[in-house]
Order: sequence, then structure tokens, then C-alpha cells
Amino acid sequence: MQTTVEETAKHTVKLTIEVPVDEFTKDLDRAYRAIANQVKIPGFRKGKVPKQIIDAQIGRDVVREEFLSSSVPSYFRDAVREEDLAPISDPEIELEQVEDDKPLIFTAVVEIRPRLEITEDMYKGLTVEEPPIDVSDEEIDEWVERLRERFAELESVERPTQDGDFVTVDIHATVHDDEVAEATRTDYLYFVSSGEFGPKLDTELVGKRAGDILRFNDALPERFGEELGGADVTFQVLVKNVKARKLPDADDDFAKTASEFDTLQQLRDDLRERLGEMKEREAKGVVRDRALQALIDTVDVELPDSLVDEETEHRVAHARERAERAGMTLDQVLEAQGWDEARLREDSRDHAVRAIKSDLVLEGIARSEHLEVTPDEIGTEIAVLAQAYGREPKELAKALDRSGQIVTLAGDIIRSKALDILVEHADIGTESSPAEPVEEIDPVDDETPAEEST
Repeated sequence: MQTTVEETAKHTVKLTIEVPVDEFTKDLDRAYRAIANQVKIPGFRKGKVPKQIIDAQIGRDVVREEFLSSSVPSYFRDAVREEDLAPISDPEIELEQVEDDKPLIFTAVVEIRPRLEITEDMYKGLTVEEPPIDVSDEEIDEWVERLRERFAELESVERPTQDGDFVTVDIHATVHDDEVAEATRTDYLYFVSSGEFGPKLDTELVGKRAGDILRFNDALPERFGEELGGADVTFQVLVKNVKARKLPDADDDFAKTASEFDTLQQLRDDLRERLGEMKEREAKGVVRDRALQALIDTVDVELPDSLVDEETEHRVAHARERAERAGMTLDQVLEAQGWDEARLREDSRDHAVRAIKSDLVLEGIARSEHLEVTPDEIGTEIAVLAQAYGREPKELAKALDRSGQIVTLAGDIIRSKALDILVEHADIGTESSPAEPVEEIDPVDDETPAEEST
């Protein structure tokens, strides 16, 4: 098969594809056989109808349509693969020559993914700063304090309520004197500053004592669902008891209770080691992101709007799916964050542009380094995915192959290998200012303060 490629516009090419007579004839015969197996013509067995009879009674145009729908897309895919093109739209097909005993000739106009030429001098020796991974005593103190808060006990106090206290309350919520059962509670242990019923309850509770009765109106948070979220509700709240958290002393006894260690020093040493490991992993991720961004900043590429639009829509759809899995609508999630869909789309588009540029530069490195993916590498990645999804590797491999996702998986592996090379050849220094602290360390399971009997 012969193919010529002509650029007709920015990111658009015209392929002229010539299919040899023998291949064209073989595939045309296959179309005749497919129709012969579908029709019933008196005097002929199914599948044994001659071509001339099919042309006369069914029509050569029908055969031609069968051939075009089954074989031309395959010719097109072979051509773009041979020319190493990546279409991002459906091709516009025009038949130039469809005659017996002559080659089939057709053209295909298609929008393609940009291709960057990335040379060694562009991706080797980039300067990147790594966040410091030293763990300070202050960071260890902070984690010990968090751990003390997890093992805090509640004790009744006679003073007025403060932020961070727990209060036992009866909450009666109504709309026009009709009770709102979803927001009504009896003997409810409430954490002041949680905002569970809206911000006004927390404000009203501060400074109150046991026996005080509060009356106020407020809008229910969106977490109460589409029907009640945002509804204006009248609250009557009886404060029955005020409890403060009593933190355990940071000593060896606390270490024995809160961890597997016998002394506070052993606990602190363990926290230092684990936090250091987490900061080291985080720093490696930061270096990879910074190295990739440094390379992106050196290239100038105009992206097709259709490519950016598709990636943007994919990200918005993914956000909608996450909201639905959480039992909320996308609008509810956005409102809770102070966003709207317009801002989400703007943010998604920015991320889409960066993601596409990231893929393009990594693909450029992969071509420069002649990177390939082995069957073993694909098998290893499928095994990891199968374990994550609770499926058999062979079953998942077949599903990925049928859907064409094996190609996507191979592309992900190649880009990851290209990023490894980028980082390996980067000039990595140490950042002067400290990075943001790691979000979470979880040395214990219990998170709720224990309540003393009163």
C-alpha cells in the first residue's frame, strides 16, 4: 500500500492512499461473501450466490457500501500507522478510483495530533530544585500534638462554651412550624466549630452554658441534599452539657497507649523516620513535575482546539462522576468550594493544556531515545491494574485489547520511561525554602476523643 501525505492546514493532513489490485480484489470478494451469507435468493444456497446475481438483484452499490464500511477504515488505520500519525478526528473519505482490475485510490483528510522534535540538548541538563527533606523538631512536635488530640478525653466543665468544645444538645429544626427530621437531634454530642448544621449554630453556642436555649434561623448546608440544602430553617437548641477535651500528657505512658513503643523518644524517632520517608517520596514527585514543567517551558506549540476541548470535557465529566459517587451533584460540590461550572471549565482547560503538552514533550523524548515497550512491561502493568480492580490479569488483558486500550497503556508506559530519562539527566539542586508539610501520617487507627463518664 502506498501513501502520500500533504499538509492542507494547521494540524490537518490529506492522505492519498493506493491499495494494490490483489489486496483490493481480495477484500472486495470478502464483501461479496458477507452479503451472500446475509441474503436469500431462490435457486441458490445461502453463501453460494454468484457475484453477478448479487449485482443484478441486490445492487453493486450495496456491495460497495459493505466494502467501504469494512475495508476502507482498515486501510486508513494501516496508513496512519505507517506514517506515524495520530488522528484526533474522524477522517473525511473521498474515493478517487474504484474500478475492477485497478488499484483502489482514496483520500482521507484528517486532523492530527501535533508532533514535537525534542533533541538531547533540550531535555538533558535541565536545572531543577528538590524540596528539602529534613524533618525538624517542630514538625515532630506538631505530629505528637495531633496524636494527643486523637487520644483526648472529654470532661464536663462549668465554664461557657468555647470553640473546640463538645456540647450535648437537643436540636429542633422546623420550617413554618413543620419539623425537619433530617436536622433534628436529641442528646446529640456536637463539636463546636464543625459547621455541621451551618455556621450560625457554632457562633450562637460560643459563650453559652448548660441550660441555655438558643433560637435562630439559618440555611442548611448543601450536604443535606438537593431538597433541603440551602433551605431556611428555624432552630431551637437546648444546651444540656458542655465538655472540653483533656489531652494526655506527652510522656512514656502516652507513647505506650498511642503506639507500639515504650517511650516517647521511641515514638518521636519513629515519627521522624516515617515523616522523612514521606517527604522523600513527595520530593521525588515534585522533582518529576518540575523537570517536566521546565521542559514544557522551553517549547512553543499551538494545540488544536478540538484536542483541548476533548480533554477539557473529559475532565469535567470525571468531576461529575466523582460528585455522583459521593451522592452529590456537580453543582453542589462546586458551591461548597465556592466555585461554579464556568470556573471549573476554565481550570480544567488549563490542566488539559498542560497535560497535552506534557504528553507531547515526553513522546518527543521517547522518539529521540528510541524507547519501546516490551510485552513483559505491559504484562506487569496489567497485573498491577488487575490487582487494583480485583480482576484476573488475563481477563483484563482481553478486555483492554478488545477496547483498544492496550495501545493507550503502552503509551503511558513509554511516557513514564521518558520522564525517568528526563529526571535522570536533570541537574538537581536543593531548594532554599522548605516545601509544604506532608498532609497525613497515621500511626494509629482511633481518631475520636474518648468520653469520660460524668
